[in-house]
Amino acid sequence: MPTTRRPARVASPGQIISRELEARGWTQRDLAAIMARPYQAINEITKGAKQITPETARELAKAFGTSMDFWMNLEANYRLFLAVQEDKEKDIERRSRIYTIAPVAEMIKRGWIEGSDDTDELENQVCTFLDIDSAFDTPDADAHFRISESRGPEYSAKVTWVKRVERLARQQPVGNYDSGQLRENISRITALAQTAEDAKKVPDTLRNLGVHFLIVPHLPRTYLDGAALFVDEHPVVAATLRYDRIDWFWFTVLHELAHILLGHSAQLDSLFGETEEAEMGRSQAAETQADEVARDWLLDPDALDDFIARVKPYFSKAEIEAFANTQKRHPGIVLGQLQHQGVVDYKHLRSMLVKVKPHLEEWVDTPVPQ
Repeated sequence: MPTTRRPARVASPGQIISRELEARGWTQRDLAAIMARPYQAINEITKGAKQITPETARELAKAFGTSMDFWMNLEANYRLFLAVQEDKEKDIERRSRIYTIAPVAEMIKRGWIEGSDDTDELENQVCTFLDIDSAFDTPDADAHFRISESRGPEYSAKVTWVKRVERLARQQPVGNYDSGQLRENISRITALAQTAEDAKKVPDTLRNLGVHFLIVPHLPRTYLDGAALFVDEHPVVAATLRYDRIDWFWFTVLHELAHILLGHSAQLDSLFGETEEAEMGRSQAAETQADEVARDWLLDPDALDDFIARVKPYFSKAEIEAFANTQKRHPGIVLGQLQHQGVVDYKHLRSMLVKVKPHLEEWVDTPVPQ
């Protein structure tokens, strides 16, 4: 059977009535008088605020010399058109919300979801990924983030990144976790910071201590370097390698381990009714404390101060390498600290900031081929 196509736009009964009135030189009040109806009733029918009943259809047919079926079909088609338009608008609203709570295009690109032209299916995929029931719920990220100091992350992308980390962590086997054991092994972990190649030993070292280690590249507009969180009572250290430099890698890893061992709560959503300013202050205090602990784990602070005082203002590669050797750290880590403190220009000795990603490729979450 041939398919019946509905027009893209359907004329309302009110529009047809207006055309008939104009053709006859009548007003709505004239029609009201002809049909013995109140003017308000005719006006509401013409505006579409009131539906045409069988009785009204019969009277309109008499007034305009048409059939009753003409008006009943016109009314039915128009109401169907409105219903379809309403469903379409709701569909657009839902898809808008879905794209608001998650970077959908990037998720599809990375193979985290399949994507779909069907709104129900797309919403189901995104909500399952974000652990929420509806696109109109607000997803939450229970984690400490190490982010750019100059640019705040886009909330939806940040939460989506964490959900990916959580999902991967639940698939990753780890040993039993004990905070005391982790604390006792910090020196064994930092001993791996002497060469770039030893970065490949970090994942298994942490996993044997009951700590998940994951590398999930940052999403656009997140500016994330890493995060610390817990999944099923096991801590998770996640990095993005946004800057593939040995100093950045090690500071991020130790910064997140510091959060874990300092017992910082990752819930920063005003659980105690704090003001926004107080909440931000609490968060910043935790970040500052984690920074300080990470720096002390990486390099002896007193030895670093003495080195700076002795060599400043001119730091040669040989001098940095010599000091790094006394600390049993890669020279790039020392250079990174000197640059952070502002005693060495960021453009100076860049070759010392070697990459670690080549040694960690198997741990990087990569997009699924489409």
